[in-house]
Amino acid sequence: MSQGHSRRDKVGHDQHFSLQEPITIGEALQTTAISAGDKAIDSSDAAAIQAAERRATGGHDERQYSGLGASAKAAALFNARATGDVAKITISDVLSDASSKLRHDKAVTKEDAEAVRGAELRSKPEFEAVATPGGVADTIGKAARVNQHDDVT
Repeated sequence: MSQGHSRRDKVGHDQHFSLQEPITIGEALQTTAISAGDKAIDSSDAAAIQAAERRATGGHDERQYSGLGASAKAAALFNARATGDVAKITISDVLSDASSKLRHDKAVTKEDAEAVRGAELRSKPEFEAVATPGGVADTIGKAARVNQHDDVT
């Protein structure tokens, strides 16, 4: 959460100012690499990462076939086909240092969080209609709430 301070302006009203910049999509993805890093990437993770990357880049990144979303999709396909003792590709394998891997980045908004959550949930089986705790949609949602709270206060 951000640290803020209050001060009184010249007419005696309390003003709040934040000492923290808004959380970006890339930073939230990096946080996911820590909070859910050991989880093997599946199709719902890949869909959420692709949606987050689209939101960060405005949907027009020329690297769409080689960025985070493409890596996540390839990892999910590999993991789905992996058998035996094959080590699966994890969220941290794809999302570590995510901010530097995004060509463009922006502060997370409520709309971004809704789009990412929708993408994750659409890719889950019907009986799993909940976002993965600590996963991509969950972390993006928390970042959006922090950013929204900072805008309000």
